[in-house]
Amino acid sequence: MVYDGIIIALLVGLFRGGNFKGLADMKLKYAWVFPVLLGIQLIVYLLQNRIPEIGAYSNIVFLLVYVAGLYFLWMNRHHSGFIIIFFGVLLNFLVMAANGGRMPVSLEASTVLGPYFIEALQSGLYGKHEAITEATRLAFLGDIIPLSAPYPREQVISIGDVIMNIGVFFFIQYLMLGKKEEKTITPQVTTTS
Repeated sequence: MVYDGIIIALLVGLFRGGNFKGLADMKLKYAWVFPVLLGIQLIVYLLQNRIPEIGAYSNIVFLLVYVAGLYFLWMNRHHSGFIIIFFGVLLNFLVMAANGGRMPVSLEASTVLGPYFIEALQSGLYGKHEAITEATRLAFLGDIIPLSAPYPREQVISIGDVIMNIGVFFFIQYLMLGKKEEKTITPQVTTTS
């Protein structure tokens, strides 16, 4: 869902007359952390069902990735939208932590994804996700919102994902337009002699 939010924000930014210069000038503290965390998640996701040792610790790894991600977001909270992103990620972290490191997913909402996804959820073989059951804690924070046509990609998202993408949208809008708008708003001071 984050990638969708980025693409939408970029398109809206271009439509509003923005440009990519602000993206190139972006300065984040510990910027290297984000791609490393994505890489770790991808590696664990690909190997957790093939190598039992990785699978046994995958939930802990996913939670540690979230903790590191929250730290990265907090260190960059002064950027437009980052506090919103932080709270969205925090909600996802809370529901995962309450459920042993897995994101609970509604089977009913997952019908938009097809039977293979539902079978993988029920068997416990789907990455960092698990099916919502009666034992699930904070289920309302799990992936319970189905997206389907006319939305271009079928998926199931959480409230945290929605909040996070709102923050991403504001951040990208600021990068593409914010500095331009600041220049037009800043009053000119003239001196008379």
